[in-house]
Amino acid sequence: MPHTRRAFLKKAAATSVLAGGLAPALAGRAEILSMPVHPRLSPNDTVRIATIGMGIIGFIDTDTALRVPGVELVAAADLYEGRRIHVKEKYGDHVDTYVDYREILARTDIDAVLICTPDHWHVPMAKDALRAGKAVYCEKPMVHRVEEGHDLIKVQQETGKVFQVGSQYASSILYARAHELYREGAIGTLNMIEAITNRNSALGAWQYSIPTDASEQTVDWDRFLGSAPKRPFDATRFFRWRNYWDYGTATAGDLYVHLFTGIHRTLDAIGPTDVVAQGGLRFWKDGRDVPDVLLSLFTYPETEQHPGFNMSLQTNFVDGQGGGFHFKFIGDEGVMTVGGSSVTVERNGRWEPSIDEIITGYNSAFTFSLAEQKRLADHLRKNYVAPIAPAMTGRMEYQAPDGYDDRFDHFTYFFDSIRNGRPVYEDATFGFRAAAPTLLANMSYVDKRPYTWDPSAMKIAG
Repeated sequence: MPHTRRAFLKKAAATSVLAGGLAPALAGRAEILSMPVHPRLSPNDTVRIATIGMGIIGFIDTDTALRVPGVELVAAADLYEGRRIHVKEKYGDHVDTYVDYREILARTDIDAVLICTPDHWHVPMAKDALRAGKAVYCEKPMVHRVEEGHDLIKVQQETGKVFQVGSQYASSILYARAHELYREGAIGTLNMIEAITNRNSALGAWQYSIPTDASEQTVDWDRFLGSAPKRPFDATRFFRWRNYWDYGTATAGDLYVHLFTGIHRTLDAIGPTDVVAQGGLRFWKDGRDVPDVLLSLFTYPETEQHPGFNMSLQTNFVDGQGGGFHFKFIGDEGVMTVGGSSVTVERNGRWEPSIDEIITGYNSAFTFSLAEQKRLADHLRKNYVAPIAPAMTGRMEYQAPDGYDDRFDHFTYFFDSIRNGRPVYEDATFGFRAAAPTLLANMSYVDKRPYTWDPSAMKIAG
């Protein structure tokens, strides 16, 4: 396997790995840039986009997309009148706004759509858009239910249109660097991954503001419900939809999916085989039906790309420390932590005890008879090989450039794929493999049972 101590030490000796410069991390980009080009638009052509769903991420994604040269916003759709008004306030009266997203798909002058809606609309809108000949940037998680995954993959393959899931870790130079360090053997043999993403605020717990003019006159409630169960108008459900299973995928769908994207990008992994989760609604008892605490365990089998390992993921929306994030790849020779704007590796290595430590230290030898202790010590002095210090110890860090934005890179790849036909990092298959384990964690929590997953066939196995 390529992730060996020898490879890592050789690389460390030949380059400035310990200093953590920018150049090594660009290797991840080279993977995409070296792929075959099948031109679809002239590199000089403007890509005309429309955004469907102008909530928080809708505006953030649109702003980021417009930072990419040669991109123009021509339309947007949202079910709340106030957001349609704000689209024109922010981007100009020339941007057309719609209630029904299908009016956007009917336009022949739009090349791509950004789908930034509640989760239960992702698959229906993505399928409609692909069949309408549009490239699609679909926010994560790609699916609301596991059974939707294969259908969307099939539509992407049938249409041949560009489709990218919006989990920006897939394009991040941090995870490209983590991938490189892992392959070089920086942590030895991986055995565990541990990730925590916690919050402790009302906004962090999705208690987003509800406008004072929210009503059935300003919100198209029936269109919002779509395939969800019918119920009377409820402004809280509309503006805080993440809090309800009918429309969202809870903390796992919002946060775990990013972690799975980073894991699969770093390890070239395709998914776990076993999933179990527990949690509860511990504090935010505001009418929501999703948990605010979720703890999950996943088992990844050995493959050609990585050894077998276990993984624990946690989200807690009532973390008294104020929240926080850490993401650790744990090996037998080191630990790699990805977070914020850096990748760090700390190596302590396994140590072998000295003869004195064996005889007098925290070891069973001191409980033996004095005669046996002496015999053991004499034997060790004749036969014991002096302990060798770990091959490398200490700490190294790769720091992303100031102001680095992985979401911008993710959109850059998306639009490059539209223009030049290069594959995206996170197509429908990758997106489903990142989303499915998160949904299985939710199912395990709700059903109070473990689930078995076939990551190759992408199906529930038991």
